[in-house]
Amino acid sequence: MDRQVTYADLKISRDSSSPEILSPPSLPQDVCQGPPWHRLALKLACTGVILLALTVIGLSATVSPYLLVIFLRQKSSIEKSSVDVQEKRNETTERPSPVKCPMHWHPLQEKCLFFSHDINTWHNSLADCSTQESSLLLIQDQEELKLIQNLIDTEALLYGIGLNFTLPQKKWKWINGSFLNSNILQITGDAKEDSCAYISQKSFVSEDCNTEYRWICQKCLKPLRN
Repeated sequence: MDRQVTYADLKISRDSSSPEILSPPSLPQDVCQGPPWHRLALKLACTGVILLALTVIGLSATVSPYLLVIFLRQKSSIEKSSVDVQEKRNETTERPSPVKCPMHWHPLQEKCLFFSHDINTWHNSLADCSTQESSLLLIQDQEELKLIQNLIDTEALLYGIGLNFTLPQKKWKWINGSFLNSNILQITGDAKEDSCAYISQKSFVSEDCNTEYRWICQKCLKPLRN
């Protein structure tokens, strides 16, 4: 009898002394959601952001095409102005003004010609033209020869030009280094050492370079552009 009581007491005592295992208290239901007025403010803010974004998108869709049209119009205007300026420049450059020659020089196509009144040897004539920033006359073809001969007012006069007979090539050579094309211009007279070419009103002849004659200088001028 006594033993049973003792066992029961001990069991009751052990149970009462052991710590209770408590579960953590549960959080209130609305602790993470905030009070009602906070939720209302959040909804209003979200609605305002969405309306602002829609407004910006609408303005972009409206303004961008307008700006694109302005840009294209300005670009077209600039390109048109550039074309107009270029056309005017071309028109200006395509209308050359007549060649203006120095005093006592005669215009002939794109040349200015000087007919000397003095006489001298061919080599001295060459030097005189050089001092006038020109050269002895160079003739391109029969047509130019005739035009120059028409400017000579006296039939008996001979004028030295920039053509002489050279060795060892034994050819007529212009002072610019090119050789005479006999199919275009034909010289009458001897073709030998110290021979130079001269023209008159009606002839194109060979004479001794040391003989004193008149001469013709030329300046090759391009037409002036307005």
